[in-house]
Amino acid sequence: MRTAIYPGTFDPITNGHLDILKRASQLFDKVIVVVSNNPHKNPLFSLEERRKLVHETVKDIDNVEVDVFDGLLVQYAREKGALALIRGLRAVSDFDYEFQMALMNRKLLPELETVYLMPSEEYTYINSTIVKEVARLGGRIDCFLPPVVSEHLRNKMRAMNSNT
Repeated sequence: MRTAIYPGTFDPITNGHLDILKRASQLFDKVIVVVSNNPHKNPLFSLEERRKLVHETVKDIDNVEVDVFDGLLVQYAREKGALALIRGLRAVSDFDYEFQMALMNRKLLPELETVYLMPSEEYTYINSTIVKEVARLGGRIDCFLPPVVSEHLRNKMRAMNSNT
């Protein structure tokens, strides 16, 4: 079975992430979406909230599983028998970081490939940080997020605004 890992913070999962995931699910027998914490980010949603949102978003894609992981990604990939990591590239600016990570992962686990997928052009400008900012300022977010995620983000913003 050809298994790939699609790692990310997914704070929250966007239509761009979903686009990459759907296409990856056509290339591999199984794709595991791994929701993780990034020490350089301060997520709005808890790890469990993000896991649930991703799970709800991908529940109709048969060969996709959702998991959480906190540690070295190559160790997780080895444990799961994965042969590839899926990474999205929106712009040239993403490439430098992704290239460095792919080389490091290759050094740590040479048999693990990194597969880059570009989102459909309608999603190239979307990222979770910008979507959260639009939501914080009261803008329309439905076109950027799966419906269940959009609803949760609006509720989270309402709760935060009522506490201030």
